[in-house]
Order: sequence, then C-alpha cells, then structure tokens
Amino acid sequence: MTIALTSGEPSGIGPDIAIIHAQRERTENIQVYADPDVLLQRAKALNLPLTLKENSTSKAGELSVFPIKSKEKTVPGKLNPDNADYVLSLIKQATHDCLNNKCNGILTGPINKAIINQAGIKFSGHTEYLAELSNCSKTVMLLATAKLKVALATTHLALKDVPKNITKESLTEVISIIKNDFKYLGVINPRILVCGLNPHAGENGYLGDEEIKTISPVIKTLNQNGYNLSGPVPADTAFTVDSLKDIDVVLAMYHDQGLPVLKASGFKNAANITLGLPFIRTSVDHGTALDLAGSGNISLGSFNCALSFFQKLSSNGS
Repeated sequence: MTIALTSGEPSGIGPDIAIIHAQRERTENIQVYADPDVLLQRAKALNLPLTLKENSTSKAGELSVFPIKSKEKTVPGKLNPDNADYVLSLIKQATHDCLNNKCNGILTGPINKAIINQAGIKFSGHTEYLAELSNCSKTVMLLATAKLKVALATTHLALKDVPKNITKESLTEVISIIKNDFKYLGVINPRILVCGLNPHAGENGYLGDEEIKTISPVIKTLNQNGYNLSGPVPADTAFTVDSLKDIDVVLAMYHDQGLPVLKASGFKNAANITLGLPFIRTSVDHGTALDLAGSGNISLGSFNCALSFFQKLSSNGS
C-alpha cells in the first residue's frame, strides 16, 4: 500500500508533519509530494535527520519523495501567493497517481485557501477540488473521531447560499454516498441522524419550511428503500448523549452547524475524510499553523488519526 502525502502549504506545518513522522520506522509506505529543498531546509530548522529517497522506504530518518519544485523560496510562517500553483500541483499530481493506480489514496496536509484565492485562483477547498479533478459530481465531507462522526450536506458555502443548495436531489445523493461508503468504515447500513436546517428544525414551518418541503420527504423516501435515517432533529439537541445513542453518523446541513461540536470534543484527534471519491482521501483536521512552522512544537495527533482512518478504509476495501 502506498499513501500519497501532499505536504500542503510550504510555509505551514505540513512539511514538519512529514519530517517528524519520518523519524521512526514505519509499516506503511508514504510518498511525500513536496519540493525536496523545502523538506531539507525544514528538517534543518527542526534539527532532525532526513534523507530523501525516490523509491519506497520505511526506515527512520528517511522519506520517499515525489519531487515537485516550488516557484519561490519558502520562509516558514510567511505565506507567498506565488506558491499557490505549487500547492495545487501537489494535489493534482497525487490525484493523477491515484487515478492511475500508482497510489492507494491521498493523505492531505493543510493548505491556506485564502492565499490561493489571493493569487487569483478560485478555490473553495480540498473536498471540492478533489471532486473536480476526479470528475465526481458529488462528494461528502466527513469529520471523524473515534467516537463521533459528522457528515455535511453542504461544505464551503456562504451561509446565505446554503438553503438553495439543499435540494431533494442533492440530499438524496449525499445520504446515498454516506450509506455506500460507510461499509469501508465497517458499517453496512449506518444509522444516520439528520439535522434540520432551521432553528428547532423549522418549528413546524414557523421558522422555515425546508424541513417540511425537502428534508423530511427525503428521509421518508429513503427509509422506505431500506435506509436507516432519523430526523430531522434540531441541531442544538442533535449532539446530546441521548440523541447520539446508537447513531453512527450525524448529517449536518452546513459546515458550522456540525463541525464546532466535533472539533470542541476531538480537535487534534480527528480526521477529515472525503466520501464518494474513487480513491481514499483523509486529512488532518487543522490548518497550516504558520506560527508553529519550523518550531517542532506541534502535535501529530490529527495526522495519526488521519493515517489510522486511511488504513481502516484500505483494509475494508475502499
């Protein structure tokens, strides 16, 4: 099994994660997509030994690298829009290699969406970009810890754009992807708790009618076809102990409806998983942490979680 590790924003902690992880012997084969000079310079800043190989290696202090040159010299902690194309080229090449069966999937390091957009490139996020590169009409963002999993009906959208992007068709497709791909997490027919869009799940139409017109009909239809759905439930009670009893995954309608709860309970020990792709994709659940780049004062908790989920997905046939 070969895991493509994209090192992400070069001025952030993505390179640090790869280097620190490489300090021990490993069972998995990780190929890092990065500028070799960035890795070597960062290893020097971290005062850690690093030997780069173009073939697979699992020895401590060694990394297998797919070399891609950055446009400008990297300074830890200082973003440079001139390197935006470089960051995207890492993802493009890794995706190409996965689609051509050279790698089993991608574990992505953190990127900075703002600096990519500042460079004049329209970019909303990893999830959407990977879907575009893979010609997938729909993917689903899933944030996961050992105890809690939250999927999103919409991803990186302005709040005003969320309602019009939740249709019967899109919601059906999202739930179908969740049901299909959860088998790779060892769950054949997941019990899905579906949140409402509006406060109090619309209060019978007094606070919005999306639950009545869209969400409830989809739940009813899919349950008639063998799905295991409950809801729509108010998001403010969806994450209570009683609500989560016997639930495999919560489906939130938008990004900040579900993820604050998950990150509050499991930050640095959670992974981002993209469902619906033709290959495995997991990721750390944090950003570039520019102020920590080159300091050595970082946690690999989220990386280890992303790696663990990658291995589980792979072992279950994803």
